[in-house]
Amino acid sequence: MSPNGSERYDIVVIGGGAVGLAAACAAVGRGKSVVVLEQFDLLHNRGSSGGDERQWRMQYSEEDLARLTVDSVGLWKDLEDRGGRRLVHRTGSLWFGDTTTSTNEGQVTGAAEVLDRVGLPYRWLSAKQIEQEYHFARLPGTYEGFFQPDGGMVDVRGTLWLLLELAQAGGARVRTGERVRELITGLGPIEIVSETARYLADYVVVAAGAFANDLLAPLGIALELKLFEMTTAYFETTDHGFDYPTWFAFQAPTEQDSNLFYGFGRRPWAPGNLAKVGPDFELKELHSPALANGTVDQYQLDRTVGWVGEHLPGLDPHPVGASSCLIALPRDHERQFYVGPVPGHERIVVYSSGWGFKFVPLLGRACVQLLLDGKTEYNISRSYL
Repeated sequence: MSPNGSERYDIVVIGGGAVGLAAACAAVGRGKSVVVLEQFDLLHNRGSSGGDERQWRMQYSEEDLARLTVDSVGLWKDLEDRGGRRLVHRTGSLWFGDTTTSTNEGQVTGAAEVLDRVGLPYRWLSAKQIEQEYHFARLPGTYEGFFQPDGGMVDVRGTLWLLLELAQAGGARVRTGERVRELITGLGPIEIVSETARYLADYVVVAAGAFANDLLAPLGIALELKLFEMTTAYFETTDHGFDYPTWFAFQAPTEQDSNLFYGFGRRPWAPGNLAKVGPDFELKELHSPALANGTVDQYQLDRTVGWVGEHLPGLDPHPVGASSCLIALPRDHERQFYVGPVPGHERIVVYSSGWGFKFVPLLGRACVQLLLDGKTEYNISRSYL
């Protein structure tokens, strides 16, 4: 405790989601005192670490991102070994559709070319092969794609619990219900002011997702974020002898939406025969994360149900549950996410937004390396602030 009543730590992490907890693990692993401040409860569904599963894929249309995924493999394996549980389940990844359509997820032919350059295996498929081998139906005959066997899904809740357990075992403290209002910088320690307490730290990691700009604006930076809520639904599998890989359907947009859909097979870590399907629509942009209300969007749900009924005969088209989650993405999709020191305030490092769950242990480690070493071994330059 400092003389003015503030608690003193080497590193304060703001945000108790996956990247925040991964940064805490990396920091205690280097002998630092750490506190994690989370404005909500742990494992809440109001931010980027909500839900139960994420797609794990090796393919990207950008070679540096594919290689970054390869760099992440060993870190996930180390995390699994430390926790004694499987987190990444390699059920395969299927990309197909209009192979020339460019989307926020990339492009099918471009991703296949990158897989060739990186040296990762895949099998090219026609529309008929996709229908026959992977239980799709009524696909346009011009559709093609590939199956990459190393893809699959990540157990989100298992990852969060394990990161929390390891961070606390290393000495990190975790405070929930702690909404940080201000960061005060100067020549001495950084002062972190929450609604209930004050903290002093040599370094700060801001891993607050969609809420990051509230803290960064007074420091002279505003991340260009696009916020919206995405609806997803679970469907009962009709053939329990078959399981879908994770998949993404690339299609030309309609006048109303992007016409992109993705899905999973059954969760290997959970009982039951439910598979998740969702639209990748960026609709009804929110001007503040506080406006997200978790309400299922009927249009997105109807479009998803229609796509399942038309193309997924292995699923009962009547959803057994639907939910909505807050999504924060860089307005420039080429970035993928934001990460790096705050210009002029290099003792503060930010991670925010993007489809980054597959990189969680790498991003946590990179944030700490940037703070303590002034550089990171990983090529994340496309996403620097």
